[in-house]
Order: sequence, then C-alpha cells, then structure tokens
Amino acid sequence: MRKSNTFIIAILAVLIAVIFLLPLVWMVSTSLKNDFEALSGQMHFIPKKLTWDNYKQGLNGELMNVPIVRWISNSLVSGIAGTAIVLLIDSMAAYALARLKDLPFRRTLFAMFIASLMIPGILTFLPMYMEFNKFGFINTYYALILPYSGGAFGVFLLYQFYRSFPKEIEEAARIDGANKWRIYASILIPSSIPVLVTLGIFTFMGIYNDFVWPLYVTTSPEMRTITAGISLMATGSYTQSYGKLMAMTVIATLPVLLVFIVGQRSFVKAVTQSGIK
Repeated sequence: MRKSNTFIIAILAVLIAVIFLLPLVWMVSTSLKNDFEALSGQMHFIPKKLTWDNYKQGLNGELMNVPIVRWISNSLVSGIAGTAIVLLIDSMAAYALARLKDLPFRRTLFAMFIASLMIPGILTFLPMYMEFNKFGFINTYYALILPYSGGAFGVFLLYQFYRSFPKEIEEAARIDGANKWRIYASILIPSSIPVLVTLGIFTFMGIYNDFVWPLYVTTSPEMRTITAGISLMATGSYTQSYGKLMAMTVIATLPVLLVFIVGQRSFVKAVTQSGIK
C-alpha cells in the first residue's frame, strides 16, 4: 500500500513538473524560430528551421538600437546592490531582535515587522514614488536600489535561525572577551551562511524580476531594467516579433536561473536549519 502511494505521488509530481516546464520549453522553442514560423500558429516545439539570429541580433544591439545588454546590466547592478544591502540590514536587525535581551521594546518591534508583511506593496507605491521624485532620484540607480534596502521577510527568516542558535557558544565568546559586534560578525554571520544565501536568492530574484516599479521610475532607455525594457518592446515595434521577444526573455531568465542553481544546495540546507517546511 505504501509503495503504491509513493508511486502515485511520484506520477503527480512528474505531471506537475511537466505543466510548469511546458511554457519554458515553448519559450525556448519560439526563440529559435524566425518571425514567420513563430506567427504561423502551428503548435510544434521543434523549429522547422533552427535559427540563432534572434539571439545574435539582440546581443549585438541590432534590434532597432535596443540596449539589451545595458538593460541586463541595470538589472544585475540593482539586484546585486539591493541584495547586499538587504543581507546587511536584515541580519543586523534580526540579531538585535533575537539575541539582545536589553533592546527596548524588542517584542513590539518584532511584532511590527511581522505585521508589515501583511501590507500590500501597492499601498506604498505612490507615497514612495512621490518621495523619490522630491529628492530627484527618478531615473537613477538610487530609485532602482533603495526601495529594496530592507524587508521584514528577511528579518523574520534570520530571526528564526538566530533564536535557535546555541547560547553556550555565545556565552563562551563573551568569556573570551568578544563584544556584541564581534559575536555578530565572527560567529553568527559565518554560521548563518546557508540562510543568508537563501535570503539572497529570494531577494535577488525579487529585485531582478520586479516590473512595475522600474517601469515607472525609469524614463530613459539607458536606465531601463530588462523586465521593463522587454515589456516596452512587446507593446511597441516588436508586437509581432515573437521570436525576438522570446529570445530576449530567455537571455533575461539566465542570470536568475544561474543564481538559483549555484545556491540550490545552500537553499535546501537553510530550509532544514531554520525549521521552515
């Protein structure tokens, strides 16, 4: 009975995986077709005439002078910088809330962090845009990086890990003369590398894939991110150029895919350590 249940679960898992993979396979397949074949409407995954022209033209900037490489660079810069800031701020906040017993209103602050997770991001969109516009940050890297500089999810994730960290190790470090900063930098941070990698993956993917905010805070083609740029291509001169659009989408997907593949082992380890199922 147990073997039959395992077999059924495995079949369902394979079917779900196929459902999720079909759009990705179709995207890659369409990117290898010319525009005429992509618009033909025929449902076949293997291109009749394989072509790499869509990728060559996109990377060489031949698609009506569209700066694809610059868009990807903007997305990578904002993603990497924003992720680094989040890891620093969230780890410090989580350490203070979890380990510093003398911190005033510690439980109240943590409750406020958790409550902020329930606030939809769309409610803060307009006030944040007006604030950035007032400081003259529109169409700059400040607007692409600073909105992601802290998050309650990261504080919550690291808080759970720091709470379960053995107190004996921290007490031994204090006996050896280590202060709070030394304990944080030399003991807790190295021990929480898997959790930090997990938080970094989620944060980078969120910043890199964000669409609405970069679309409105960037006004020049040179400052667009890849998500905002491709959306403008899809509604502009490339409405019928499915092959080129899919090629650009595949190129845009590669950095996120590589980040997840590299950090996958740490991701699984962090889920086990933090006790989140």
